Amino acid sequence: MAKKEKTKSILNKNSVEFLENYLNNASPTGFESEGQKLWLNYIKPYADSTFVDNYGTAVAVINPLAEFRVVIEAHADEISWFVHYITKDGFIYVCRNGGSDHMIAPSKRVNIHTDKGIIKAVFGWPAIHVREAGKEEPASLKNIFLDCGCSSKKEVEALGIHVGCVITYEDKFMILNDRYFVGRALDNRIGGFMIAEVARLLKESKTKLPFGLYITNSVQEEVGLRGAEMITHTIKPNVVICTDVTHDTQSPMMNKVTSGDISMGEGPVLTYGPAVQNNLLKLIINAAEKKKIPFQRAAVSRATGTDTDAFAYSIGGIPSALISLPLRYMHTTVESVHKQDVENVIKLIFESLKSIKNNHDFKYFNNN
Repeated sequence: MAKKEKTKSILNKNSVEFLENYLNNASPTGFESEGQKLWLNYIKPYADSTFVDNYGTAVAVINPLAEFRVVIEAHADEISWFVHYITKDGFIYVCRNGGSDHMIAPSKRVNIHTDKGIIKAVFGWPAIHVREAGKEEPASLKNIFLDCGCSSKKEVEALGIHVGCVITYEDKFMILNDRYFVGRALDNRIGGFMIAEVARLLKESKTKLPFGLYITNSVQEEVGLRGAEMITHTIKPNVVICTDVTHDTQSPMMNKVTSGDISMGEGPVLTYGPAVQNNLLKLIINAAEKKKIPFQRAAVSRATGTDTDAFAYSIGGIPSALISLPLRYMHTTVESVHKQDVENVIKLIFESLKSIKNNHDFKYFNNN
């Protein structure tokens, strides 16, 4: 039997090095600027111009003078914690910045970001020996705490730590079994990586687009889609394709009845729902079928929970669609995605843009 021919990867060494550096850099909600600098530095060679808005959303533009404007978008922020209360004994209690998971916090190493630099700390937790079996208190926002090696509030404050300092996990990027990208904050900086790779493919393939392409890396998605809400009014796009992550449902403790049947390695996920414009979705499906890009389907009864909603319902309604990347262990420090899915999302966005190229009359995207 002949061996199945391996498809050549569209990712190169420089791409993966950028992805590792980008994911290892902290980009907490409201403090995304350092990550945005890395992203802009990578994408600039593939764009005609770039700009950053007042709150930090970064945009790279191809054909900035074109009247018809298309956005491809991801969000740049990662979940984190804020210093909330410092006890007289020098322990630190926290509150969420985004959807941080209290269940995974105990024993995690963290970086506290201060004006004096990074201060190391750990989420402490009582040893198993001293917890009463059957009556163990679960981790919650009421009892998780940080220990930065200090014995008083005064000593903590002398390090530059104060209420409002942001806290991120230390965990680093890795590749698992030569198949999966693993790390914290793949939700959704892997999206920022993918849209940057689309820009690279457009440049390297010398593809000419008859519209302006706004490659948008939005801030503050994790606290209410705020960056997308703001940048919509700046760009005033005609069409938007968002990319974000969605739940792989094949691992233990997942429920396919409530969360759908989604598998890593089986391709991008296309969402059906009120915010998704039907003709734009059909265009993306047609592009996938024409180029034999595998894809999966998902349905949402109300909101997508992504920046798609912010774009779709802005300034009179903007035709919007969502291409999602299956991911395991969302909002943990070991978020995992399949490398082949990453490549197929990039390919699908690229091919969808080329389809819009042939149908760039705005009337095409009306539901009528």
